[in-house]
Amino acid sequence: MTQDTTALGYWLNGRFFLCALFIIFSVGLASFLIWKYEEFNESRNERRERRRETPGSLYEDDAWKACLKGIHPAWLLAYRIFSFVVLLALIITNVVTDGIGIFYFYTQWTFTLVTIYFGFGSCFSIYGCCFKHNKIDGSLVNHDYLETEQGIYVAPSLDGIVDVPDLYKNSNAYQEPPTPRTAGVWGYIFQMIFQISAGAVVLTDLVFWLLIYPFMTSEDFRLNFMDVCLHSLNALLLLGETSLNCMRFPMFRFAYFVLWTAIFVIFQWIIHACISMRWPYPFLDLSSPYAPLWYLAVGVVHIPCYGVFALIVKLKQLWLSKSFPGSCQFVR
Repeated sequence: MTQDTTALGYWLNGRFFLCALFIIFSVGLASFLIWKYEEFNESRNERRERRRETPGSLYEDDAWKACLKGIHPAWLLAYRIFSFVVLLALIITNVVTDGIGIFYFYTQWTFTLVTIYFGFGSCFSIYGCCFKHNKIDGSLVNHDYLETEQGIYVAPSLDGIVDVPDLYKNSNAYQEPPTPRTAGVWGYIFQMIFQISAGAVVLTDLVFWLLIYPFMTSEDFRLNFMDVCLHSLNALLLLGETSLNCMRFPMFRFAYFVLWTAIFVIFQWIIHACISMRWPYPFLDLSSPYAPLWYLAVGVVHIPCYGVFALIVKLKQLWLSKSFPGSCQFVR
């Protein structure tokens, strides 16, 4: 029988004290890592001065460039728009079918965050494609010269003088600037969402398929198409995004993943302190004598969940740098 979660005795005990102490410690450690390593609160000049020394340096074009120079940003744009439409359609269908109460669960929090990431990424990619198109138009199309088999023909000006210096400058139009611009605040927020989503989808899917689903009986739960999509499609689409994009994956941003889960837990505590209701996940129930161990175990699981995705990004970068040397966009 479920205990009354609004009762004072439910909260004033050693179990809750240990769980709260663990959450406070996690939030404090995460806040310290963000304070120590995060850069987005600095000016562009400050970030440029110390970008070689910090693990989280981010450039402006990292948000919309593909991992290889031979892949046009339009491919990444198309993938992001497709993923955004699919995820948005699923989350809207879920709300229409089951009501707004679905956001009581961590799964829907994470699924919505991934949807926001792809929507945000689509905007960055649209900007990047427009920037690339305008750059090519401005440096090549608007100049009066023509490349032929014999060489480059330059149309003379009205006074009959050929502007050779301009031609020399235009011949390097496709070269990247020697010092790319560091990202602004929105670029860092975008990367932050990417890294939270990466850890959260692994945690969500592993907990569902390994801890929850195997112990559910047919009387309590019946797996349907929506459940499969909510606990697999987000990870698959994010893996596809990771294989295409140019985003870095600094380890210290594990702190945001911890804060994301801590906010969910605190939200659940507030809800249950006001309304006596069933916990969304059994391991959150503070009435269990093993509650502190469950909270500790789920907290520790965050490390491999984030580490798995970090390893995937690292392996991708190593493979591309060896297979396509000189074409990797993430190498500066």
